[in-house]
Order: sequence, then C-alpha cells, then structure tokens
Amino acid sequence: MAHAALLHCCGSRRWAHRLAVHRPYPDPGVLLAAADEASYDLSQADLTEALAAESSAELEHGASYAALLALDAAHAEYERKFGHAFVICLDGHPPEEQADQLLAAIRRRMGHEVDEERSISADELRRVAQARLLDLTRWLTSADGLTAEEFGPFAPVG
Repeated sequence: MAHAALLHCCGSRRWAHRLAVHRPYPDPGVLLAAADEASYDLSQADLTEALAAESSAELEHGASYAALLALDAAHAEYERKFGHAFVICLDGHPPEEQADQLLAAIRRRMGHEVDEERSISADELRRVAQARLLDLTRWLTSADGLTAEEFGPFAPVG
C-alpha cells in the first residue's frame, strides 16, 4: 500500500521503491530529505517514467473560461515541444494568482532548450513530490486518516 501511495507522489517506480524500503521514517523532515535525495538520484529513464505519469497542472475551480482556454492551448504547445506534461509546483501561490503564474511559467519555459527544460521539470517534479508527501503525511496523521503505524511512510516495512 505504501508503494502505491508513494507512486502517487512521484511516478518513478525506483523513487517510490527507494522511499518504501527505507521505512520507517522518524518524522516528516527525514522523509522529505530522503525524497529529495531519491529525486536527485533519478536516472534519465526514471525521470522519463516520472514525467510520463504526470498530468499538466490545472487551475482551481472558478478560473475564467478565457484562462482555461489559454491554458489548454499552452499545455498542448508545451507537450508538443517537450514530449511531457508541464510540471510546476504552485504551492505558496494563492488560488487567485495561480492562473497568471501558470500561464507565465509555461510561456517563459517554452523558450528553453529541451535539456534545460528537462532539468527544470525535474526540479519542479521534486517540489511537487515534496508537496504531495506533505499532504499525504498530514492526511495520515489527521483524525480522518489512518494512523502512521497502520500505513504510510512512517510505518515499518512489511
């Protein structure tokens, strides 16, 4: 179960396996450090696998129709040029600013060469995985989630 949850955070099987086999983690900080290390160690094939599992960042509900159309066109152009979904971590940006941030980032990154953009995408993927891991650990330790001992990154391997 933990392996599947980790794959939701980052689509690289090697990344998820590496985090799963090193459980239990004593706290979220140690888990995030391990995730960073695993992200930096991804091979090109691992990165390709992880990027293939991603879907392009979307806007929150309530975005204007014009913003959604512009975003769809930008995503299609990006995917055509780079061969994978546009990955960006928008944590820390309020929902009302995300449309502008997302469209500006896609337009800016469209000017990159393939290798440069792949490197930027890898870093954004690392940041997205960290945000997803934080969300997962918050859910696991909330009243609605399972206890950390029952399942998750802090549970013993088994």
